[in-house]
Amino acid sequence: MPPRTRGGYTSDAPRRRPTGSERRRRVHLREVDPVPDPDPVEHPQHDRDGTEEVFEGARGGPIDRSILRSFHKHVAAKIWLGEDRAPLKLVNHGAKLQLWELDMERSRIYETVYRSGLAPLTSCSHRVVSRPMLSTFCERWQPETTTFHMPFGEMTITLDDVAFILHIPVTGSMISFPQPLRVDDVNALLVELLGTTDVEASRETEQCRSPSVRLLWLRDHFSTITDASSDDDIMFATRAFLLHLVGCTLFANKSATSVAVVYLELFRDLSMVGSYAWGAACLAYLYRQLTTATRFEVRQLGGYLTLLQAWIYEHFPEMFSSPDMSYTESRPRALRWRPHVIPDSLQSVRERLDRLQISEVCWEPYVDHRAEHPLPDIAWYSGCLKCGQVVEPYHPERVLRQFGYIQTIPPRPFTPPRPDRSILLEQYWERWTDHVLTDQSRGQRCHYSGSGESVPEHMAWYDRISHRIVQPPQLRSGFTTDARSSLPSHAASTSDTRAARALTLLRLVISGGREQSVDVFWGALNEAHGILAGSDETSASHSTPSPAPASHSTPSPATLPFFSPATFVYPPAASDDPPPLIVPPPPASVAPPAASGPPPPLIVPPPPASVAPPAPAPDPSAPAPDSTASTTVYVRAKRKKKT
Repeated sequence: MPPRTRGGYTSDAPRRRPTGSERRRRVHLREVDPVPDPDPVEHPQHDRDGTEEVFEGARGGPIDRSILRSFHKHVAAKIWLGEDRAPLKLVNHGAKLQLWELDMERSRIYETVYRSGLAPLTSCSHRVVSRPMLSTFCERWQPETTTFHMPFGEMTITLDDVAFILHIPVTGSMISFPQPLRVDDVNALLVELLGTTDVEASRETEQCRSPSVRLLWLRDHFSTITDASSDDDIMFATRAFLLHLVGCTLFANKSATSVAVVYLELFRDLSMVGSYAWGAACLAYLYRQLTTATRFEVRQLGGYLTLLQAWIYEHFPEMFSSPDMSYTESRPRALRWRPHVIPDSLQSVRERLDRLQISEVCWEPYVDHRAEHPLPDIAWYSGCLKCGQVVEPYHPERVLRQFGYIQTIPPRPFTPPRPDRSILLEQYWERWTDHVLTDQSRGQRCHYSGSGESVPEHMAWYDRISHRIVQPPQLRSGFTTDARSSLPSHAASTSDTRAARALTLLRLVISGGREQSVDVFWGALNEAHGILAGSDETSASHSTPSPAPASHSTPSPATLPFFSPATFVYPPAASDDPPPLIVPPPPASVAPPAASGPPPPLIVPPPPASVAPPAPAPDPSAPAPDSTASTTVYVRAKRKKKT
């Protein structure tokens, strides 16, 4: 029998188109057969009663997936499913910039750098960046909208932020490159614009294994050139310095050691360097780096992280910032802050952002300084930003509150065109004045400056299309009842186990950070005191802090927000060998406790001097005391008291 084909006909029979009834039958079968969803989104978990568990209005992914179409690949979706990611490795070259400084002996190079508009980058870079803070904000970045999705709405880094924080130009020609350079083109460019030999250029590109050069190679070959050198050497050194500068700041890549040679083409004509929109290119490059880091398998973040960190300091000053009181408005805004590494863990910062309120955000951090730095009109530009082959959308209509306007429901985000259509993008950018938001699109101004208002229907819409809470409720920190009941009981535990339980509880309080209330610390200390005393309840006669007033309920340790089931280490049971504890030596006046047995009794402090200690009961078998010696001791003690 001839074999049958996929359509059900034999191979010898002539092929014919299926009839209408056959097509309808196939459609019916497709509707009945279960087809897996290509974009699965985790739905809220159900408890044992069958009710839907909703955590502060957050669900495991957006309900309306028309906006965040790639959310199932997002790191936030993995975190919601219980798969965590370590803090990202951050690429920061703030310390390397100080290895090549322009002093009075290199004034000719500095004059060209100053005219280029990139001179502020030599001094405003942060040497320290916080991994937990930047990693947590990266988890809230959404590539489709190019905004951070916070619990109360969207926020992003605008061109106004770039101009104010870095003091670099945000208007000018769009930065475009030709097609990716080949190895021969890279070597020719190094020979022509940096004056190196072909052998040196080939050796450097082979060592980098990419069309790049090392930052160390640039410093070693050109940092020694001074004003006394020839004009050609100064011109080569100026191009090398600018390439080194943008490689350490605006276009820092994940190699952490090199910079792409293609940027050298921008410095061919040194008189035209200041005509580029460096701020717009920096923002597009940072957008792309944040988009790449939203994938769960990515472990590194590039771009100019000083811009991102300073933006966080500006808009969330009560949570992360440490201001520099010597700052003046004539300097870049990035120098207003003292960069520091926050001591909190990644989960702690993540939960702080989950609990963030709209009143804790500084929506307009520059409103008091508009006289010196007015809002640039290009900040209202709605279109695409370009940096070579990187094209990213820019949506100021999604963050109207950052400009002092009431937030409305924005239109759908547009998909950027392909990078190869650079001519159309450049023409669109050159006519940016025709693509700014009109007064009607901006809407009404907020009734109060910095209030962060929005229309009534905005929050309901935002809750449907966004993922507002990153940390899942079942993995949030908090001393839960189940975890507490699984600890060894007080009665069945030894003194070492009780000490281990108390230390574990205090360790949880310390890991919760300094943002916890005093009641939380008091509750934990009271619980630890009860563990060490050998009972769950603390006696009122013990020297414990007084509880909070009746109007403020003291939280139970069973609800303290610092327990992490994933990282909690239970103390060993009573039958196991307990771990060695490092106990400080007791004072000289206190005898050390026994190695085992019941816990030592409480040490009662000596009574005040005005109260005489009770006399011990006389021992009939003891010899009679010498009255003279007793009188002598008493007199000596009395004399010492007088002196």
